Amino acid sequence: AAVAAAVLIHLRRQSARQRVLIDDLVRTRRDLAATERRAGILAERQRLSSEIHDTLAQGLSSQRMLLQAADRTWETDPEAARGHMRNAAEIASRSLAEARRFVQDLAPADLAERSLAQALGALAERESGAGPAVDFRLDGPLGPLPERVEAALLRIAQGALANVREHAGASRAALTLTCLGDQICLDIADDGRGFDTDTDTDTVPAPGSDRSRGHGLPAMRARVRQLGGTLTVESAPGEGTVVSAAIPVEPLPALVPDRPVETTP
Repeated sequence: AAVAAAVLIHLRRQSARQRVLIDDLVRTRRDLAATERRAGILAERQRLSSEIHDTLAQGLSSQRMLLQAADRTWETDPEAARGHMRNAAEIASRSLAEARRFVQDLAPADLAERSLAQALGALAERESGAGPAVDFRLDGPLGPLPERVEAALLRIAQGALANVREHAGASRAALTLTCLGDQICLDIADDGRGFDTDTDTDTVPAPGSDRSRGHGLPAMRARVRQLGGTLTVESAPGEGTVVSAAIPVEPLPALVPDRPVETTP
């Protein structure tokens, strides 16, 4: 009887300990799931913020500049004003296409029927009409890339050229896409006013501009970091700015012959 009672007491204590351990495990799993949900929400908010900044916000900014230019020349140069209005309408059409593809979570509209090099060339040509002259150059053979890499590089180029247009006061800019086999690099250089990278690395503000709006460079860094790459910014007051994004990729196969590369002069 004594042995049976001892065994029963031991089993009860062991069962109690097991219940405590199970409760702790359930609480831990619940906390882990909540943490993962919060991390997912934050990551999605960051993605949405970057997409909106690089598409709709930049399009609205360009439209505002063109409409302001049209308003200034409405009486003195009606033909130029109508040209600005036509350009603003084209940007509105592209922004609408981006918004629709954004809602459907698709790749950028510029990459729907173009290669990355062609999309960057078209971007350079468009930006040349609304701001400083932009040249595009491709160095090395460009093979097929993952869609997310192409989308990230195009968004980075859009954001960097928007900074040039709004803040740099540049007369020329250059896009250079370099293929190095194990990585692909995108450089955006301008001859604008530059800035001090030791004190301000997240925006290139114009004198008197709202410095609280700087979102472009943090969004670029987040995109590159998600792909395991690096983003560097080289600038100095009065000496222009160079933004470089380097993303590792698998060794590229041979050139794709049915996707010719177009560049601006």
